[in-house]
Amino acid sequence: MKLRNLFLLLALPLSGTAFAATEIQWWHSMTGALGDRVNSMAERFNQSQSEFKVMPVFKGNYDESMAAMVAATRAGNAPDVIQIFEVGTATMMAASGDEGGKKKSVVKPVYEVMAMGGQKFDPKAYVPAVSSYYTDSKGRMLSLPFNSSTPVFYYSKDAFKKAGLDPNKPPLTWAEVAADAEKLKASGASCVFTTGWQSWVQLENASAWHDQPFATKSNGFGGLDTKLVFNGPFQVKHIGMLADWQKKGLFTYGGRKNEPEAMFFNGECAMLTSSSAAYGNIKKNAKFDFAVSPLPYHADVKGAPRNTIIGGASLWVMAGKTPEKYKGIARFFNFISQPELQAEWHQATGYLPITKAAYDLTKQQGYYEKNPGTDISVLQMTSKTPTDNSRGIRLGNFVQIRNIIDEELESVWSGKKTAKQALDEAVERGNEQLRKFEKANK
Repeated sequence: MKLRNLFLLLALPLSGTAFAATEIQWWHSMTGALGDRVNSMAERFNQSQSEFKVMPVFKGNYDESMAAMVAATRAGNAPDVIQIFEVGTATMMAASGDEGGKKKSVVKPVYEVMAMGGQKFDPKAYVPAVSSYYTDSKGRMLSLPFNSSTPVFYYSKDAFKKAGLDPNKPPLTWAEVAADAEKLKASGASCVFTTGWQSWVQLENASAWHDQPFATKSNGFGGLDTKLVFNGPFQVKHIGMLADWQKKGLFTYGGRKNEPEAMFFNGECAMLTSSSAAYGNIKKNAKFDFAVSPLPYHADVKGAPRNTIIGGASLWVMAGKTPEKYKGIARFFNFISQPELQAEWHQATGYLPITKAAYDLTKQQGYYEKNPGTDISVLQMTSKTPTDNSRGIRLGNFVQIRNIIDEELESVWSGKKTAKQALDEAVERGNEQLRKFEKANK
């Protein structure tokens, strides 16, 4: 009996070690309710099995998280999975470190991870307009689409009624926006129109929506020797129009990122262009009746509207991890791609469903009928086949380029430069960043 008890005591620690779950560290940049949902996703996966434990860690905003990842990689303790915003895609694709005098990628492509993990994986199951941005020239998925959005148009139905406008007839062209803006201003609106994410919405997406090039080489998809060309006649005219509206009191600049969204949901501004992912926050905070409609377009531009492009982020897997970790990551990616979970994420946040099955399920559940306009983001991106000008924008040092664009646009809003002067300088300064990236990643 004593020998048997001794055997059991000796076996206990061994048993505990054998069944310890493999931990997977996931760095992300989601705050507030979105951060809660990220934690919930991880917890639900952890409860669904006992082999792996996903540990979500908030690492600051996208810029801060990416900087932390670079530092951690250099120190040899990179996370297993990291959420990287779409403008960091080219940088992640080119990311490499020295190993024995040779360059080696610091990321492990998702298609390899899924194969190593023995998971059934079909890239075609993902919405093409979303997944194509994160694939290589051979159609292989490099990172997993996670939170993808696209710009849409929000307007206050209450403000429209007060101005004598039909609340069920949103402006579809920029000319109609201008006409409605005049009436809204006359009705006493303190802020008629504002825009979130000015570079992404008013230059990057405006260019794609009108099938106009933002950069050469298929907006950077065709090679690192790309050059910026967003100072063309179309872009100069569009930014010039907004500058003119500001002078007339029809456009109010409210900040580089999502700050203008609060100006809309607090009732200050009557119309807003911003991310589809703002829907949840607007619905939660707005004390008035509002609606969502497509991004306006210029009717005199041939081929418009085409399709909008994505924003948001994807999940990248870091290289140098154990086969067991890759097995767990593959299981986790498969888990969060389930239609039920993706449909829930899409409906709660306003982010796009990343799979066709999630979109179909949302439609079957009657969500779009109960919440008119919430399918506009999907339709904008999928109703037409993308061209080289509207597939997306994949540029090196894009974070720095966006900062340059923001600076130059602000010089337009302040009256220091004309639209042409500002865009010409943004292109010149941005091209310097592209050449630096090209030189560093030969």
